Amino acid sequence: MTPQNTSGEDFQRRFRNALGMFATGITVVTTRTPAGEPIGLTVNSFNSVSLDPPLVVWSLANELPGRALFEGCEYYAINVLAEDQMELSQRFASRLGEKFGGLPFATGVGGAPLLEGCCARFVCRNTVRHPGGDHVVFISEVVDFDLAGERLPLLYFGGAYRQVRA
Repeated sequence: MTPQNTSGEDFQRRFRNALGMFATGITVVTTRTPAGEPIGLTVNSFNSVSLDPPLVVWSLANELPGRALFEGCEYYAINVLAEDQMELSQRFASRLGEKFGGLPFATGVGGAPLLEGCCARFVCRNTVRHPGGDHVVFISEVVDFDLAGERLPLLYFGGAYRQVRA
């Protein structure tokens, strides 16, 4: 490999395309505003960090309007979407409309909204945040979780939604 010029749109586009070769699961991270309203957004930057203590990591773009709400909340949930939940991913990826309108959900520790039908759900204490370029990196302590044993995950690869093939 030869060193790359890391400036400019061409580099960013090629870098993004290369990152897209790593298949990721799709999650919706949910919390509540100080007024108690549920909010959420689609995130594919989720991963495990540690089993003892139980820690996970995810990141959020600095320019997103709800960033301060996620930075300031005490608890949030990371809902791992199942293969039939592409519409839910798109709903929470949009910056328009009421995302929870007509959507049934349960309530976890600290009031964290838990979406129905997911592969797994993690309720996390908002413990550590670090600046990470154009994102904020959240390292979170898992305080509760559940999983639906037979649900397959929704994946994202090469700029498109994918499904696991058995």
